[in-house]
Amino acid sequence: MKKLFFLIFFAGTTAGSALAQTPKEFVYAGTFSERDSKGLYVLEFDRAHHSLREVQVFSEGKNPNFVALHPNGHFLYAVFSASVISFSIDPSTGYLTKINERSSEGRGPAHVSVDPKGRFVYVSNYGGGNFAVYPINNDGSLAAPSDVIQDHGSGPRPEQKTPHVHCVIPSADGQYIYSSDLGIDEILIYKVTDSGKMLPAEIPYVKSPPGAGPRHFAIGQDSRFAFSAEEFHSTISSYRVDPSNGALVAMEHLDMLPKERMPRNSDTDIHISPDGKFLYASNSGAKGLAVFSIDSLTGRLRRIEDVYTEGLFPRNFCIDKSGGYLFVANRDTDNIAVFKRDLRSGRLTFTRQTIRVPVVVSLITTK
Repeated sequence: MKKLFFLIFFAGTTAGSALAQTPKEFVYAGTFSERDSKGLYVLEFDRAHHSLREVQVFSEGKNPNFVALHPNGHFLYAVFSASVISFSIDPSTGYLTKINERSSEGRGPAHVSVDPKGRFVYVSNYGGGNFAVYPINNDGSLAAPSDVIQDHGSGPRPEQKTPHVHCVIPSADGQYIYSSDLGIDEILIYKVTDSGKMLPAEIPYVKSPPGAGPRHFAIGQDSRFAFSAEEFHSTISSYRVDPSNGALVAMEHLDMLPKERMPRNSDTDIHISPDGKFLYASNSGAKGLAVFSIDSLTGRLRRIEDVYTEGLFPRNFCIDKSGGYLFVANRDTDNIAVFKRDLRSGRLTFTRQTIRVPVVVSLITTK
């Protein structure tokens, strides 16, 4: 009897200990400093109930808009009106503690990304038409820029009088970066050196259709295929990636809008599922996500469904690392909507869970 009691007690305490040690999940939400936004929001995600709750707000600075995580999960980087700030993350609470701050080296920073090897942070300056490269120190802080790349040129639309770098996305192995310039209709390609200097690739750019406005870029984990969301044409261009030099070889050019075309629309974000089988892209005017399957052999896209995002102007969204959930930042209705994602079909189901975050424009998850 004593032996049985011990086994039950031991099993119970072991299970309780394991439950207590289950890492918490957090979502970080960037905002514009408008209406009643308080800053950079830290939200805890309850997977069992599909719900989010606010646990902290970092209120220093203006327009803490785009956010990105270090690959080790210990640091977060956010761009503000004229700077980029590094933070440490408390794994038990999700709380952010500021480490240091650097000038963004250009006007209107709109995007930040992190080298998959944890070497560099890339900041895209939309207004300045350039991007800056920051080496990451061991403590997560940012060193002075190792390189600043200035674009030149223009496009045919009134909004394209000057360059507008909208995002810089690294390849999965970190060997190359892809800089989408909405102003000059080009995706520029650079070879990444260990010193943090960017060298033009062997084939240094690919042209988008005139006036298309390449905004956001996604490349698969196997770096075979890549996709560009084009803001002004509401289209997606797909590319095959040459593994020998990182070059982009054009394949398809697809309409992103649903059958019920909207009078005004823009592509705002694009992501590939963690398993590489599906592509998701947001239509701000259509208030929805376009969902595509990706042919594993050819990279060709097949439209699966269009999903209402439960809010207006879905400016950004993210998929959790397990691929089970998708979170949408609806800027104009001040809410984040939580969707369950079917791993086999790629389809999305609204969980009926939302949280109010004013003027939310960017999301990233820790798991």
